[in-house]
Amino acid sequence: MVLHVRGVVLPDDEVRDLWLTEDAVSLEPLPGARTVCTEGWILPGLVDAHCHIGIAYGAKPVRDVRHARELALVDRDAGVLALRDAGSPVPYPELDDDPDVPRLARAGRHVAPVRRYLRDIGAEVTAEDVVDEVVRQARAGNGWVKLVGDWIDRGVGDLAPAWSADALRAAVAAAHAVGARAAAHTFSEEAVEILVRAGVDSVEHGTGLSLDLVDTMARNGTALVPTMINIENFEEIAAQAQPRFPGYAAHMRALHRRFPEVVAAAYEAGVPIYVGTDAGGGIHHGLAASEMLMLRDKAGMAPVDVLAAASWKAREWLGFAGLTHGGLPDLTVYPADPRTDLRVVQAPRHIILRGRVVTP
Repeated sequence: MVLHVRGVVLPDDEVRDLWLTEDAVSLEPLPGARTVCTEGWILPGLVDAHCHIGIAYGAKPVRDVRHARELALVDRDAGVLALRDAGSPVPYPELDDDPDVPRLARAGRHVAPVRRYLRDIGAEVTAEDVVDEVVRQARAGNGWVKLVGDWIDRGVGDLAPAWSADALRAAVAAAHAVGARAAAHTFSEEAVEILVRAGVDSVEHGTGLSLDLVDTMARNGTALVPTMINIENFEEIAAQAQPRFPGYAAHMRALHRRFPEVVAAAYEAGVPIYVGTDAGGGIHHGLAASEMLMLRDKAGMAPVDVLAAASWKAREWLGFAGLTHGGLPDLTVYPADPRTDLRVVQAPRHIILRGRVVTP
């Protein structure tokens, strides 16, 4: 089956005809095409650059691969046609080529400190074993390693780096040595500074970023995936922690308060920012559009830059070609210009994945 779509293709802002096979986009007419739409605004499929289809809501590992697939389809039906799974306790390499599942960039399990992370989620190791575990999890993924850079240390009653600075630096270097990119979860000021200066490829959350580090990230091209929708959970986390860990609770509230300014500063400095929800755990799947609106409303990003962060630039970053001749046939169509009214990303008119219609 060959599909034909016509509309204003972003980011080029040109009315264009596209012919789609299951393998590629053609800018030249193909015979026997079925026309799906003749008007609208066309985006390369949306991206959730930080999610976990191996984790169900409530921070529980999925039951099996079928369950992970179901969660991926929730994202797909919201127009998200590429996912970066930033750590899964359940391996699912068979979904890489599933025609109904969004394109997948994925890490193996989170590499986490011993007894200081979400139960049953990470591969928990000491500082002495972190390099070996990074290599193991790089092989389990398809290009990414996820490091848990910090978490609460109950002995000190606050956030603290997962391992020593030397171990964190060695973990990043180990990922790079085996050809993987390193994504690092960080909330605290101390851990994010170590990891950014160690050359981590992407900072996940990054609530502890300083202006100095933001400038370093911009110079080095280090990405930020702020997951603002997830940081909204900090108040609830702080309230639960208050009786036993008041210092940690106060710290989390302070990080939450200043975070919009952190993301805005990163945006102004030119840090590459990508849309991610952290779906799985405390966030339901299918909410990339909500994250996009938060980046506009709380961080002050221009709508066109939010769209880039959720579509063409994010796809390029993850290695998924856009709507060029020979590119990947993944797209969403909207009834109005999302640069003018970003809210339209919440309800795509047409979704086409791998040259197949998801919604008519």
